[in-house]
Amino acid sequence: MSVVVRPARALRGEVFLPGDKSLSHRILIFGALSPRALKIRNVAPGEDVRATLRCLQELGVEIEVSADEVRMRGPERLSPPTKVLDCGNSGTTMRLLAGVVAGAGLGATLDGDASLRRRPMRRVLEPLRRMGARCQGARGPDDEERAPLVFSEGSPLSGGEFELPVASAQVKSALLLAGLVAGVPVRVKEPGLSRDHTERMLAAFAPEGRLPLRLPEVYTLPGDPSTGAFLAAAAALVPGSEIRLRRMNANPTRIGWVRALQRMGAEVELVDEGVEAGEPLASVVVRQGPRLRGIRIEAEEIPSLIDELPVLAAVATQAEGRTEIRGARELRVKESDRIAAMARGLARMGAEVEALDDGLRIDGPTRLRGARVEAASDHRVAMSLAVAALCAEGETVIAGGNWASVSFPNFYQTLAALQAAP
Repeated sequence: MSVVVRPARALRGEVFLPGDKSLSHRILIFGALSPRALKIRNVAPGEDVRATLRCLQELGVEIEVSADEVRMRGPERLSPPTKVLDCGNSGTTMRLLAGVVAGAGLGATLDGDASLRRRPMRRVLEPLRRMGARCQGARGPDDEERAPLVFSEGSPLSGGEFELPVASAQVKSALLLAGLVAGVPVRVKEPGLSRDHTERMLAAFAPEGRLPLRLPEVYTLPGDPSTGAFLAAAAALVPGSEIRLRRMNANPTRIGWVRALQRMGAEVELVDEGVEAGEPLASVVVRQGPRLRGIRIEAEEIPSLIDELPVLAAVATQAEGRTEIRGARELRVKESDRIAAMARGLARMGAEVEALDDGLRIDGPTRLRGARVEAASDHRVAMSLAVAALCAEGETVIAGGNWASVSFPNFYQTLAALQAAP
């Protein structure tokens, strides 16, 4: 479905963000591994998290979903599913549950939509096989393994130390969860820092590194920083804007975009709101800076802002000088080829943008014009092009703009409400 976005008035107001999507997947899985009743509030509302909920129900987890919370209780032992575990568009669901299924020794098949079937999965299957899991993916002409992933009922796993060639929170989490469920020690080394939510939850809820978990009766999720980044970027672009994002997860591995916007000249302030289950919380105040400037984003920064690079590219179109993003080849194998999709979309709007093998080069500022652009079946591309459209002349039509609902169902309504605020 197409979405029409018009130039914006100043964005003003306060937003309580939807629950952190990365944490939502993980706390749901942790809840599934405990026979104690757990209430989870502010669960991320998008399709990806619903995919995790569906799959956990297929594994025998009792789940009730209401408007305000998710109530769940795990079985004493997870059950082999009677049908394919449909992960939808969610790579996090597929990779994390691959670890859970392997650790439990279950026979199961994990599959997803056409986009998810294109994403590489050997990176998670190979280390699981080294632990003793019997699993394989569908092989293409390039010999990569992709969904559907088939797990055969297996013997107990062994632990060990694993060194990942690429920093990946999803692969790391899959191995740690496999070890937790199987009751074996696992250590993971990465070449760089990736999101550490699984480690923080393990420290909070499984301090001895094994089951049973010590979960609270109620867990309230903080706001999603990756969701907040799109609203913050919009405020950084639209003159006269000032917004406050309340109770956002301020985990250092997730807020590289804050540092990037600050370097570009946007006024971004973090106000401490305490710590919950090991995750630091903050209010984030964003104002348009007097002058945006181009920056260089290097490979070592990528893990802390990988999901926000598309919207930073949109901001870069209005920054003075050159912005160059390097070391982000992983963007080629996300829900879409985000490098190609953003280069095409921004170029159609008049930006001076070049797609690189591992990133983007953008020269600015340029006057953007409304155009018809494609979301490429990717929620972050859809929202990033919408942010660019806020400062374009005329209206922009985003084909597939409804893909924003994967992670932020009320994205367009939130933008409209911030413009309507006094």
